[in-house]
Amino acid sequence: MSLVKLTTSAVAIAAVSASAAYARDNVQVAGSSTVLPYASIVAEAFGENFDFPTPVVESGGSSAGLKRFCEGVGENTIDVANASRAIREKEVKACAENGVTDIIEVRIGYDGIVFASQIDGPAFTAFEPIDWFNALSPKVVVDGALVDNPNNKWSDANAKLPDVEIAAFIPGTKHGTREVFEEKVLVKGCKDAGAYDLYLVAAEGDSEKAKKKAAKKACYHVRTDGKSVDIDGDYTETLARIDSNQDGVGVFGLAFYENNTDKLKVATMTDVAPSTETIASGEYPVSRPLFFYIKKAHIGVIPGLKEYAEFFVADEIAGPDGPLAEYGLVSDPELIETQTAVSDETTLGGS
Repeated sequence: MSLVKLTTSAVAIAAVSASAAYARDNVQVAGSSTVLPYASIVAEAFGENFDFPTPVVESGGSSAGLKRFCEGVGENTIDVANASRAIREKEVKACAENGVTDIIEVRIGYDGIVFASQIDGPAFTAFEPIDWFNALSPKVVVDGALVDNPNNKWSDANAKLPDVEIAAFIPGTKHGTREVFEEKVLVKGCKDAGAYDLYLVAAEGDSEKAKKKAAKKACYHVRTDGKSVDIDGDYTETLARIDSNQDGVGVFGLAFYENNTDKLKVATMTDVAPSTETIASGEYPVSRPLFFYIKKAHIGVIPGLKEYAEFFVADEIAGPDGPLAEYGLVSDPELIETQTAVSDETTLGGS
């Protein structure tokens, strides 16, 4: 997608000159492959419109990015972590242990997780969460009991699905997309199939809360016989797998799918088609907020860091008529609150 060069006056952010006095003069970003295209668009436009070098944006997954973010404070650590999920309590603790105590959370908007296959492949056009659970779980419910998954074809999981071998390419565990897939597809399907209740009965724990946690964790498990394949790279790797397997079905972010509609077709989930409209309305069931996290200690030390963050969430960039929406981001209805939080440098915990 070509970007029309944006002027600084359009977003009412004053550019200031980068100072050679700093050891590092560019913003460094890493993390979510879902947020990557949005961050890359913003970084390119920022470099064109400000007297700062273009920020360096890398991928690697939400968990990997947050791990790097939490390594410490200083020019040898990244300034921003992109994430397709909220930072976890244990990650906040790991950050604090390494001196990263003031973290600014920035929600940039929303994205949907879609289920897509080869455009000329079998008719994968409609899914329910239970279909994915019955296809991928190592245990399924048969006659009221949990048994080893006997399903080899999608039609075994649901007779309405194509009669082809199960070949699912899902995000690896270091990706934020995996967590949303687990929570909103596998757990939902697990409960719909009755497996969660059986796991709960068999769960060990000294409290009801602990037993529920164990049952839920059991719902996350996926088979290891090759029918479910973790993709540790970004969505381009998932697309490559589907290109080489006509029967393959992959899990993608909406934006990536919308930029590859010549190669992929998308399925509905619970009879709702994914789109910016159905995600914004909350109708599409598999969606999630997208974030980036800033080290407050680096603001004023790394030239352009705060300016980059303010530019990212400006109406003209992240609003409903901005370039990120054109690329597939669903604009946050509470964007003005995010803008204020960035301007005020509000950290997690409200300080």
